[in-house]
Amino acid sequence: MEKVLASLITIGDELLIGQVVDTNSAWMAQQLNDAGIWVQRRVAVGDDAGAIRLALDQEGALSKIILITGGLGPTADDITKPVLAEYFGGRLIVDQATLDHVRYLFEKVFRRPGPMLERNLKQAEVPDVCTVLFNRIGTAPGMWFEKEGRVYVSMPGVPIEMKGLMQEEVLPRLRARFVTPRIEHRTVFTIGAGESMIAETLVGFEAALPGEIKLAYLPHYGMVRLRLTATNVDSGELDAQFAALCALVQDITVVAEDLSMEEYVGRLLMERGKTLATAESATGGNLAHLVTGVPGSSHWYMGSIVSYDTSVKESLLGVPHDLIESEGVVSEAVVTRMVKGLLDRIGADYGLATTGIMGPDGGTPETPVGTVWVGVGNREKVRTQLFKFRFNRSTNIQLTSVNALNLLRLFVLED
Repeated sequence: MEKVLASLITIGDELLIGQVVDTNSAWMAQQLNDAGIWVQRRVAVGDDAGAIRLALDQEGALSKIILITGGLGPTADDITKPVLAEYFGGRLIVDQATLDHVRYLFEKVFRRPGPMLERNLKQAEVPDVCTVLFNRIGTAPGMWFEKEGRVYVSMPGVPIEMKGLMQEEVLPRLRARFVTPRIEHRTVFTIGAGESMIAETLVGFEAALPGEIKLAYLPHYGMVRLRLTATNVDSGELDAQFAALCALVQDITVVAEDLSMEEYVGRLLMERGKTLATAESATGGNLAHLVTGVPGSSHWYMGSIVSYDTSVKESLLGVPHDLIESEGVVSEAVVTRMVKGLLDRIGADYGLATTGIMGPDGGTPETPVGTVWVGVGNREKVRTQLFKFRFNRSTNIQLTSVNALNLLRLFVLED
């Protein structure tokens, strides 16, 4: 069965200058892949009619499906709609259903005072050569075009609106329009070895894989996911290959599923009926951000004390001032007392604490930037570990968070 190929075009000057990060493409690619559609190209263009037309020409020559996001707002720089009307040989007309929806949003939902602006009413204009896709959440409708056997779909760049259109309108129509191959994935999550070291271990395994099964390496902040992707392969064959892969990396495996570290830690705590609290200095609340991003974390996460300033470590966590003076704030002794004070203050089953220097300044010859102490414990014991990272501030924070959660994982498994 022939692959169904797709291209993604994102529109907006803000994407090209780095003011906005394109998260839409990653999410759309994942959804398309689950539907058996392969994304072969992702293209970002500015708010320029010529650049948009060129991208449509180039991607239409390569893919059967072209998904477009951005440039559908009510301001002068949002030019996607008129460019599409011209490109597909149509003219802009008012879609009554969309106009009714826009009025409903402004009058009943947004409750904006005064009459609607003309620019808001123009959101209901669409090319007369498209199929209008209802945008339940926002004012800009989706637009479905077909040309020379290709499907072009334009959607708003606002992520929540794009996702609603994809799930409610676009994906069901694509599944009905195209016959796609069956694509399956199996993922194992590892930590403790670099990508190159793992690849060396898997040389023979990778060389012996059938042509329909591909191995991908996905490194991220000290972790590596290994993903097998199979196209039109019997699930039993894929499972057998995955079992062989897992056996080769069992010593560094966190879990043989596509989970994040925080998701897996949450599962461990849920299974054991245990709770967690965090005391964060170096990570400044990032641990709390990660774990509360996991659905259901309220069942096992109690809260955090962001003890960024030394005085907060003393007043809320009970770290003695003399200890900080003698050992230094970035020390094993201080992070140990942070864990104990956290457990006393919040009362969780497990406490996780961080203290360190993230950079770019603040380091000393004895304690350079990237030095981090992490502590994890319960009422009976506390385990600590020293890390020395060498990257920029944001990367050091992420690496500290991942390694802290991994230390918690090991502590819980051994407890």
